[in-house]
Order: sequence, then C-alpha cells, then structure tokens
Amino acid sequence: MEGIPHPIPRTVEEVFTDFQGRRAGLIMALTTDVEKFYQQCGPEKENLCLYGFPNETWEVNLPVEEVPPELPEPALGINFARDGMQEKDWLSLVAVHSDSWLLAVAFYFGARFGFGKTERKRLFQMINDLPTIFEVVTGSAKQSKDQSAAHNNGSKSKACGKVSQAKGVKMSAPLKEEDESGEEEEDDEQGATCGACGDNYASDEFWICCDMCERWFHGKCVKITPAKAEHIKQYKCPSCSNKRTRV
Repeated sequence: MEGIPHPIPRTVEEVFTDFQGRRAGLIMALTTDVEKFYQQCGPEKENLCLYGFPNETWEVNLPVEEVPPELPEPALGINFARDGMQEKDWLSLVAVHSDSWLLAVAFYFGARFGFGKTERKRLFQMINDLPTIFEVVTGSAKQSKDQSAAHNNGSKSKACGKVSQAKGVKMSAPLKEEDESGEEEEDDEQGATCGACGDNYASDEFWICCDMCERWFHGKCVKITPAKAEHIKQYKCPSCSNKRTRV
C-alpha cells in the first residue's frame, strides 16, 4: 500500500514525528485536497479507508488483507456515508475517526516498544499540544477562542492580524494587537494557527487570510505565493470555495 517502507519509530520523539507526518497527510486530504478526496470516496465502491503516512501524504484505499494487520487500521467504509449527509458533517466524521486512528497507531508503537508511564505521558502531552484534525477541519481550534474575544470583549479584543493589503487580500503575519500602553497582550501567546496544517505562526513564513471565514493559512498549505496573492481581489480558502461550488 505504501510504496516505500517507512522506518519503525522506537522512541517517544520518533513516534511523535511519525504522528505529525500522518496527521499532516490526513489534514491535507480533508482541506487542501478535499475535492480529490471527495471524488475518490464514491459510495458505489467497496469499503474504503483513509490512510495518512509518515511522509505527509495520504491515500484512500481498501483495508489491508493481512490478519492481524501490522498496524491498527483506520475506520472502514468511510465512503458509504458520503452522500447520506452534508459534506461538512461527513468530513467532520472522517476527521474524528482519523484522530482516533492516529492515537491508536501512536500508542501501538508505545506498547510495542515498552514505553513506561513517564514516556506515555510525555508522548500524550506532545500530541495534545497540537489541534486535533477535527478542530482543524471545522475551524474550532482557533475560532472558539478568537471570535469570543473579538466580539464580546472590547478591551481585550484581538485583530485577526495586522495585514499588508494587496487589492483587499489579507496577507503577511497574523500579529497580536497592542493595547494603549504600547504593550502586547500577554494572553494567547501561542499566536494564530494555520487552518490547514494546524501549526503555529512563524514570522519567517508567508501567510494569507481567508476573506470569508477569516482563518489564516500558510501560503504553502493552500498553494498561494506572495506574487500570486497580489492578483487576488478576495481570497477564499479551499473549505469556503467548496461551500460555494457544491450544493
């Protein structure tokens, strides 16, 4: 199924790296590549699974024939529910099952290589610091915190970001707003997270903000370069674009 065998992680750091790679691939399937993913999940096909790989790629395929499987298997038959519910609800359901599968794979490695209580706790804490796939796909990772602050708390409201304007498109860095004394607010020091991969903002990377849902994205995650952004009057992220095109 995977063209090139991946090395088996044996330490907490290696298991976490494996987790990050598989997670990135799954998030790509459910956000940036959502059109391709949707098309591959026809209900007329056999039981299908969504796999994420350590090299940050994804694949929709039949379950492995090996019994028992080498690794825990993802949810079976994700394609059967596709046309029976709203697309966003279906994607959310796949995201929840993907989160469960990632944890199963990570702690399978932990059990296989004898992680003790301290190692298991450290692995979970590293994983728990990342937004879940469900939170990334639904936008709840950042919106629940930022929207309430922006709309309900005037004294502590935070702007979506200080932006450089190019024909109305919000680009550059989602920075924190300064208060009247000139000091930055101390809360939410983690900053914004990318709506596609869930990683935190880094000052050396290009970001762009969706004009519809006001979520920030790495340019590389949504395949937008600074030069390309200069010619966009109103940017819509992949999720918002899909909502407009598919009824």
